Amino acid sequence: MADGCFLYYITDRTAFAVDEPTRRRRLLEKIAEAARAGVDYIQLREKDLTTRDLESLAREAIAVVRESRKPTAALLINSRTDVALAVGAEGVHLRSDDVSPQNVSDIWKKCGAGAPGRENRPRNLLIGVSCHAPEDVLQAKADGATFAIFAPVFEKKILPTAQPAGLPKLRQACKADIPVLALGGITLENAKSCLEAGAAGIAAIRLFQENDVAAVLESLHQLG
Repeated sequence: MADGCFLYYITDRTAFAVDEPTRRRRLLEKIAEAARAGVDYIQLREKDLTTRDLESLAREAIAVVRESRKPTAALLINSRTDVALAVGAEGVHLRSDDVSPQNVSDIWKKCGAGAPGRENRPRNLLIGVSCHAPEDVLQAKADGATFAIFAPVFEKKILPTAQPAGLPKLRQACKADIPVLALGGITLENAKSCLEAGAAGIAAIRLFQENDVAAVLESLHQLG
């Protein structure tokens, strides 16, 4: 794996267990494992939770990241700028049809003196944007995003009907002057082809969540 390759773990606690307490516990354990292993970004993507439950989980997630031996991972909250601000997360991940990164940046800057997360608010806001075409990546750049997530590159098991963009489209998307991370059906076998296409890193749910994260990172480092 090339130096500086970004690794992005996207969470899905529903894959862990049936009961919610076990799901939550195992998810926090995986987040801590990812942080210790050296994953750069962790997106808390638990869209089914209420605002209160998401905020509670986000606070716990930030705590376990900061308590890990290598607390360098940045926690991003999926779509919810309000929750990210409240808990002092490092940033937000926006859907392709979400508000503009510029809107998020403006809200972040204008957060009032009494905002709950003001004291812990990161100085440099991270904004990731989901993109499905090269044109989307260009727009994300123009709107002030920090990086783009291009998906799906390959066929996804959980969404077999989703039309994969393929490596040619990924290669085209990576020509934009913004880091582009590949997502969608990423495995240890095809990750290298994404990096060779120009991706600044890879993003995944199952690759990190269903395996030993340190072992995955070691295998990725051996690709380069």
